[in-house]
Amino acid sequence: MHRNTGNESTRMIALTLCFCAITLLLPRPSQAQLFSNFSKQELIDYTAQNPFDRMPDGRPKVPDALIERAKEMSSEEVWAVLPGKGYRNQYADGFHVLHPGKTMVGRAFTVQFMPSRPDVDQVAEGKAKANGIPRLKNQTAIDMLQPGDVLVVDLFGKKVNGTIVGDNLFYYVMKATHSGGLVVDGSIRDLDGIAKLDMAAYFRHVDPTPIGEVMLTGINIPVRIGGVTVMPGDLVVGDREGIYFIPPQEVKAVLDRADEIHIHDEWTRKKFDEGKYKSSEIYGSPTDPALKKEYAEFLKRRLGELQMSREK
Repeated sequence: MHRNTGNESTRMIALTLCFCAITLLLPRPSQAQLFSNFSKQELIDYTAQNPFDRMPDGRPKVPDALIERAKEMSSEEVWAVLPGKGYRNQYADGFHVLHPGKTMVGRAFTVQFMPSRPDVDQVAEGKAKANGIPRLKNQTAIDMLQPGDVLVVDLFGKKVNGTIVGDNLFYYVMKATHSGGLVVDGSIRDLDGIAKLDMAAYFRHVDPTPIGEVMLTGINIPVRIGGVTVMPGDLVVGDREGIYFIPPQEVKAVLDRADEIHIHDEWTRKKFDEGKYKSSEIYGSPTDPALKKEYAEFLKRRLGELQMSREK
């Protein structure tokens, strides 16, 4: 039976390390841009249905105007569209919510960690050093954040030594992303300090230990948060219930449907206020033909008003 030599084993590790985050350092005019094993072209390939422009790293760039609109959405309004489009695994919950009254909206910047393993970590660190990166750590990814990003971190639910940020790095994330947000399937530390800062955050645990016994294995690659596969550039929408990760190509449909739901709720409560009808006569849709016509006219008028207000 053929046996690998030590050198052959090392080569095999290097060849099969497809999840290693730092494999390519691409120069830009003023700084170096770090990428994971997903090159810019691979990001484009895996998000080929994206209808919008792209970030310099290749991530879909959901427009700022749509991000603003999404701040008025709830999880139920997102749910009203995505399952019907075939996206049935886009919702994650069970998190501690830092500011339950603050909706979190932004573009996913994904980061992956795995439990430390010396042989794998040695190869990853060697590749990083060869490209001028002294050490792979949480700040390697944090320093790459852009305005409008939500930092989405797969720390495999780790509590002790699974703390992606404390209050100082949380403050940096808030400033770098313009209060985009944080989602970590892991921990944070310094909760008292973090709670004073005005950025939405979702986390599994709080623990006083610093991050440790983990290795950085991916930046802007697909990651798993709960039961969701999150892609770089997904629109992240979080409320007090949980978080949706919306593929860019479905953002416009979700927002348009949310407008209709808002207007439907407005009309429904208006009719309830009149005190003339049983709930079953109005909700979920009116039964009387005259009321159906009234609602259709109300919907058309209010949609037109929303459109005009957004064009100003």
